[in-house]
Amino acid sequence: MSRWTDLDRPPLDVRALNRALVDGGLWRRVQVVDETDSTNADVAELARSGEAEGLVLVAEHQLAGRGRHGRAWEAPARSGLSFSVLLRPVGVPANRWPLVPLLAGVGVARAVARVAETEISLKWPNDLLIGDRKLGGILAEWVEPAAIVVGVGLNVTMREPELPVPTAISLGLAGAKTTDRDTVLRACLRGIATEYAAWLGAAGDPESLLPAYRQLCTTIGREVRVELPGGRLLQGRAAGVDATGSLVVETAGARETVTAGDVVHVR
Repeated sequence: MSRWTDLDRPPLDVRALNRALVDGGLWRRVQVVDETDSTNADVAELARSGEAEGLVLVAEHQLAGRGRHGRAWEAPARSGLSFSVLLRPVGVPANRWPLVPLLAGVGVARAVARVAETEISLKWPNDLLIGDRKLGGILAEWVEPAAIVVGVGLNVTMREPELPVPTAISLGLAGAKTTDRDTVLRACLRGIATEYAAWLGAAGDPESLLPAYRQLCTTIGREVRVELPGGRLLQGRAAGVDATGSLVVETAGARETVTAGDVVHVR
């Protein structure tokens, strides 16, 4: 018999979330919708219309969620967290904005590890892992005028048959201390806000963020295979993450910097 029931998947409490998170800090409004195609697309549209920084949009069921490279990522309603936030990093040079998804990864990984009492790591650039299995991911999109939409997807109570791929995992399957989605969402948003405030305070200085990211990133030091845009494959050792957030891969005595690509940890 399954250890889960429908009672383990209650709706989010939007009033409680707003009371807890809208406190004069980063978050201005938390909105929860029953269903949407993509929270990132919805928030991006609002950003283009001039929506201010600090909006959070959460979907109980996301129909057309996307991971990196446009891959579909769908989960049963209320089995996970799918949310997007709107950021406008005023005062940070645009060439440092690519660090935002790494920043979000650090904030979410630290927060989930704390409330779930489960070790969380990162795979470059921003997959969340428990062991070698994917717990969730982060997708950032640059939107004019001067905005970044950061989307987060996290598996919370998904059962094995519900996982999108065998290499995925949920907090429930990992034996996390809590699978209460309100608790996990509050932690994630507070974690992102903390890292974002520190990064803004340092005018986006990479060294205000990257030491923490490197510590969490288990890609560094591993043998990796990278599928680059255009279909070219690169295999070597992940030597580090540079000041731009790019992955540095050593191959046959040479070093190549990867700004975008699909990374596989080679066993």
